[in-house]
Amino acid sequence: MTRYGMAIDLRRCAGCGACVVACQMQNNQRPGVSWNNLDVYEWGTQAGESGRAYVPNACVQCEKPACVDACPTGASVRRDDGITVIDYEKCIACGLCLAACPYGARKLNRTSENMFGADVPAPYESYGVQRELVAEKCIFCEARLAEGKQPACVVNCPGRARYFGDLDDPESPVSKFIAGDEAVLRVDETSFYYRPVDGMPLDVLPSNALASSKKGR
Repeated sequence: MTRYGMAIDLRRCAGCGACVVACQMQNNQRPGVSWNNLDVYEWGTQAGESGRAYVPNACVQCEKPACVDACPTGASVRRDDGITVIDYEKCIACGLCLAACPYGARKLNRTSENMFGADVPAPYESYGVQRELVAEKCIFCEARLAEGKQPACVVNCPGRARYFGDLDDPESPVSKFIAGDEAVLRVDETSFYYRPVDGMPLDVLPSNALASSKKGR
């Protein structure tokens, strides 16, 4: 059984935001909604002890997602492949899943406006599923996966900082990356991993308790 996961090498992330834009265009997100976010952190004041890191973050696809337990209508479901998805027909925009998510990965779509205040939607805004007054989040570009493609953020990263694939397949890009670097950290009990910049404080990563071992991968 396939179990999808993603790893990001923060040493290769230049903070360009291509992943954010690619995600928005692929998934026709409305103004104010972004499934993929980019944080910037700086530390230290002395030469050799200071640094900067760009930390992309999105839904980490929890093994036991609190958002699923909190959903009163059954709209949020964790699939067998590890991706938690939302049935927009069942979602009532109550916001309980947003409150339950410890990573702030979910957004509530409250508008039907187009980007840049345009009267008509751009071609990418007309693509795929149209949504309004529903909860949204990263779903690893499930439509692209069904076509045998990688998520949009992965293929559009110019720094090749992202690795994606089947965590249960030792030959997948993500599994090889995790196995090849002892510094890779797993975000709690999820399907998301980071390779931090050397010397960066780990408490800036989107996790309450990073597991530094490879146990359970």
